[in-house]
Amino acid sequence: MRDFVFSCPTVTYFGADAAVRALGSELPKYGRTVMLAYGGGSVKRNGVYGTVMKLLGEANKDVVEFSGIMPNPTYAKVREGARLAREKRVDLILAVGGGSVSDCCKVVAAQALTDEDLWEMKFRFHAEPARFIPLGVVVTVAGTGSEQNNIAVITNEEKKIKAGMTGASPSFAALDPAYTLSAPLPQVVSGAFDTLSHCMESYFGKPLDDNLTDEIAEAVMRHVIRTARALVKEPGDLRVRGELMWAAAIGENGLLKAGKVTDFQAHQIEHQVGAYTNCNHGMGLAVIQPILYRHLYKAAPQRFARWAKNVWGAADRGDDRETALAGIAALEQFVIDVGLPNSFRKMGIADRSFYNAVARSTNIKEGCCRQLTVGEIFDILTECY
Repeated sequence: MRDFVFSCPTVTYFGADAAVRALGSELPKYGRTVMLAYGGGSVKRNGVYGTVMKLLGEANKDVVEFSGIMPNPTYAKVREGARLAREKRVDLILAVGGGSVSDCCKVVAAQALTDEDLWEMKFRFHAEPARFIPLGVVVTVAGTGSEQNNIAVITNEEKKIKAGMTGASPSFAALDPAYTLSAPLPQVVSGAFDTLSHCMESYFGKPLDDNLTDEIAEAVMRHVIRTARALVKEPGDLRVRGELMWAAAIGENGLLKAGKVTDFQAHQIEHQVGAYTNCNHGMGLAVIQPILYRHLYKAAPQRFARWAKNVWGAADRGDDRETALAGIAALEQFVIDVGLPNSFRKMGIADRSFYNAVARSTNIKEGCCRQLTVGEIFDILTECY
């Protein structure tokens, strides 16, 4: 492994009544004004909103509501939240929802404390914000692991770019499996695939030599595959939902990247598809990733063969390329088995006119073992149709 610095500053409260325990312990540490951020009306229908509001009231907090955060949060929404946070002099942002809500709030926490345009700062001047309003997260949809890091995926609708930005690391997070029960099963399974994708993207990063980080990643991948299958059979099983919540956190708290250089090329492609279609992130990855790996496996056959054997239980075919293909086939079958789409058409994306724009605007990285070309990304998108 390469040299690294590991830090996961988020205090995580996991299990039954996690939000009650988290807010009871954490709210006294912050000032009086709390911005309560959420998406649509689901948090009100499932009772989470009422629980959180009650706890905020008991802590004598003044609540500023910031609602309507969309599944793929936009930079315009970030600016809206930042203006509100500045105007109300918010002391703490409390994000209640899935990764989209926490991602939006991470950047709101930074934008509210600077007059600089954070998008320009990041992508033109390559600088990062240094001051943030404190952030807490109550997770209601697992998968992104957003509650465990300072990276936020934001869509700039004007520029047609969906990309990662640096924001606040959550100071604390509450993970109660019961809070995920109101989410539709396809959304929960989509989140599970996002977790698996995070693990795979880290695992195929360099170096490819044997190391402890990758062995941990193999265990997490096996666990996600097993528990996702179990969830489809028993959607109400809180133990299974809890396992997936914790796997999502582990997948993105930096542990699986320790000593690795990762590029997340599947995510880079999917982000741009999302910028043009506003599609579901996990479902987009489920379509793209197997096809991407069919383009890449020949550049690292030993690593793909190891993944096939250690994660999917594929038999050694005596040839690394053949064994690798067995692993990719197992990934493709998993997508089908858990009810995820395996083509853009099945996602409802029939338009193909944006493929060239996506291919040209995708942030092309090393691709875990070799670098793609714009033309090859176009071919991958065509195969995804």
